[in-house]
Amino acid sequence: MPDCGAHGPSTIECRQIADLLSDYLDGTLPKDTRELLEWHIEGCAPCVAFVKTYRGTITAATKLRDVEIPAELKQRLLAVLRNQRASRPSGASPSDTS
Repeated sequence: MPDCGAHGPSTIECRQIADLLSDYLDGTLPKDTRELLEWHIEGCAPCVAFVKTYRGTITAATKLRDVEIPAELKQRLLAVLRNQRASRPSGASPSDTS
């Protein structure tokens, strides 16, 4: 997000909002961090838009219904995941293979 101008004695950057947003909406952030995040969002239009979009996505996702995966597709997906795991070097995380 572009520089929003929401600066103060203890600032938080726009990119940090994305990292903290899930914990913020879950109510699990420490009080000081939550207050700093709220202070930033109040002064940053791009972050306000980001938070609204994030909340809308959560709301939309909760309305989705469960769909049974066809057995053949499930087996093919599991095979792909097993092959990826087997081809990964020992100790590497899934994101290391990108």
